Amino acid sequence: MDRLKALPRDARDTLFLLVVIGWVVLPQVGQLPWWCTLLAAALLVWRGVLALKAAPLPGGRWVLGLLVLTVAATYASHRTLLGRDAGVTLIVVLLALKTLEMRARRDAFVVFFLGFFTMLTNFFFSQSLATAAAMLVGLLGLLTALVNAHMPVGRPPLAQAARTAGWMALLGAPVMAVLFMLFPRIAPLWGIPADGLTGRSGLSSTMRVGNVAQLALEEGIALRIRFEGAVPLPTDLYFRGPVLSQFDGREWRPLLPRMTPGTASLMPPDGLEVGGEAVRYTVTMEPNNRPWLIVLDAASSPPSAPGLDAFTGGELQWMTTRPAIDLLRYTVTSHVQYRAGARGRSAVVAPQYRELPPGTNPRTLQLATDLVRRAPAGAADKPALVRAALDLLRTGGYTYTLDPGLYGDDTADEFWFDRKQGFCEHIASAFVVLMRGMDIPARIVTGYQGGELNGVDGYWVVRNSDAHAWAEVWLAGRGWVRVDPTASVAPGRVGSLARLRPAQNAFASALGNVSPGLLASVRQAWEAVNNGWNQWVLNYTQSKQLDLLKNLGFKSPSWQDLSLVLIGITVAVTLAAIAWAKWERSRQDPWLRLLARVRQRLQQAGVAVGPTSGPRQMAAAVTARFGAEGQALADWLLRLEAQRYARHAPAALPALQREFHRLPWPTPAA
Repeated sequence: MDRLKALPRDARDTLFLLVVIGWVVLPQVGQLPWWCTLLAAALLVWRGVLALKAAPLPGGRWVLGLLVLTVAATYASHRTLLGRDAGVTLIVVLLALKTLEMRARRDAFVVFFLGFFTMLTNFFFSQSLATAAAMLVGLLGLLTALVNAHMPVGRPPLAQAARTAGWMALLGAPVMAVLFMLFPRIAPLWGIPADGLTGRSGLSSTMRVGNVAQLALEEGIALRIRFEGAVPLPTDLYFRGPVLSQFDGREWRPLLPRMTPGTASLMPPDGLEVGGEAVRYTVTMEPNNRPWLIVLDAASSPPSAPGLDAFTGGELQWMTTRPAIDLLRYTVTSHVQYRAGARGRSAVVAPQYRELPPGTNPRTLQLATDLVRRAPAGAADKPALVRAALDLLRTGGYTYTLDPGLYGDDTADEFWFDRKQGFCEHIASAFVVLMRGMDIPARIVTGYQGGELNGVDGYWVVRNSDAHAWAEVWLAGRGWVRVDPTASVAPGRVGSLARLRPAQNAFASALGNVSPGLLASVRQAWEAVNNGWNQWVLNYTQSKQLDLLKNLGFKSPSWQDLSLVLIGITVAVTLAAIAWAKWERSRQDPWLRLLARVRQRLQQAGVAVGPTSGPRQMAAAVTARFGAEGQALADWLLRLEAQRYARHAPAALPALQREFHRLPWPTPAA
C-alpha cells in the first residue's frame, strides 16, 4: 500500500483507470471469444506494467498491427464485423488498445468515452439486477476517474474525486428517474442469444429422444406467477407449452412446424368445455426467444397484456406473433377442470395422432398387441388399455433418472425392454408410442409441472428444472385426457414440492448443512428482490407509462402526451433552477454584493476600477479623479473597508447600505 501511495500521480491514476476498465469488461467474459478475453487482459496488464516502470508507451506501428489482427480475428470468430456480438468484441479490444495511446488528457477522455460505451454493452446480454449493480459500481469508477482528470494541479486523493463523482451521480438520479418514467418506451435494439438448452432442462420446439446422455438441471427461473385467489393443488399445476404430435422415430415435432395466425386455423379445433372455479393469475415469463405463451391448463381465453397479440394454434396451446426477447407479463384465466375434443367437430381426431413411422420400435408394437389381447374387452376398452400401460410402468421396475445414457434408434423399445430408465421425455415418448400401437390417439405435451412459493413476495416460482413432458390420449366421450406416465414411475416428481435439484457447490452445501433453512431463506430473499427489479424496472412498459398519465388525469393518453408532460417537467425544473439561482445569489455575502454595486456605479461614472479592486483602491481612484468632490464617497469607502477588516467596526453594514443611497455621486466630466 505504501508503494502505491509513493507512485507518481500519472501512474496511480492510470492503474486506477485500468482496474475500472477491467471491472467493466469482466461481466462479458462469458460472451466474448476466448482470444478477445486473453488479448484484453494482456493489454491491460501490459499497460499497468508500463505505468509502474514509467516506461515509454509502444509506438503506433505496434498498435496498428494489433488492430489489424483484432479485426481479422473478429471476422474469423463471427463471420462478420457488424451486429451485436462482433461489435462488442471490437469495442472491448479497441478500449484495451486505446490505453496504450494514453499520453495526454485528451487520450484519457477518449478512454472514458469508450469505457462508458462498453459499460452500456453489458446490457445487450443481460438486464439482471446483478448486472445493473455491477455497472453502477463501474459508473462510479469511471466518473471518479473523469473527475480526477479535471484536477490537473497537485495530487488530489482519489477519495475526494470519488465523493464528487458520488454527488454527481446522486444529483443526476432524479433526472434519470424522470426520463425513465416518462421518456417514450422504445423496444430494445438487441435480442437474446439463440436457445442453447441442449442437454439442460427447459423447453424446446422439438424433442429428440435419447440424444442426451445426462440431463443437467437448470435452476434458472422460467416463470413467476401471482395467483389472485386460491392456488390450485400441486397435482393441478401443469403449465402448458409446445404440443408435439409428429414422430419420425427419434424426434417429436409440432403438427405444423411453424405456427402463425394464418396457419393456426388449419389446426384441429380445441372444443374446450370448462367447469369449476376459474383461476385468474399473472405470469411474468423470462425471455426465451420463443413464441409460446405458457399457461395453466387450460386457458379458455387469450392471455392479455397491452400490445400482446395472442392466438391459439389449436391443441389448447397459446402463442404470440413474435418471440419473447424481453421480459413478458400477461394475465390469464384458466380452469383446471376442463374437457377438450369430446363433442362436435372437435371430436374428429386427425390421423396424425395415430401415426407411427413404419419399421420402428417393433417390440413396443408387439407389447401393444399383447396388452390388447389380454384386455377383457380387447381394443374396445380404451381406458382399460391406458390403465394397463400405467400399471406396467408402476410394477415393471422402471425408474426415473437424469443419467440414462444415449439411446439407439428404437428409443421406445430400449425403454420398455432394455434400459427401463430415463427422464420424463423418455417415459412420455415411450408411452405415446405404445398408445398409438394400440390405436389410441395420443400426443406429447411439454411445459412445466409444479413450482414453489416464495414466502417473501408471494410469487410462485417455476424453474427450468420444473420442465416436464406428459401425454394426452383421446378417449371417446371424454376427449383429450391428460395422462402423466412419469407419475407412475416416480410419484415424487409430480404433485410434490420435493423436486430434483442440481448438485450444490461446496459453499452452498456447507451452508445448507449448518442451517438448511438459511440457504432457502437467502435464496428466496434474493429472488424476491430480483423479481421486484423485473416487475418495476424491466417490465415498465409504455402501457404502464400511459397508466401513470391516466392517474394524472389524462383520459386517453398517448406518446404525444408523454412528450408534453416530459417537456412540461423540463420547463418547470428549469424555472425552479433559475429561481434557486436567484435565491442563492441573494444569499451571497451582502458586503461583497454592496461592493459590486459600488464598482458598477464608479464604472458608470468613468472611474477605471478593476474587478478585484478593494475599497481602499477605489477610494484612491475617486480622489485622484474627482478631488474634493469625491471626498465623501472616498470616506464612505474607507469606512466600508473598516467594517469588514477593522477590529472594532466604526459602522454597521445596514447603516452603510442606507448611506449608499444618499451619497453625492460625482458625475463624469463632459
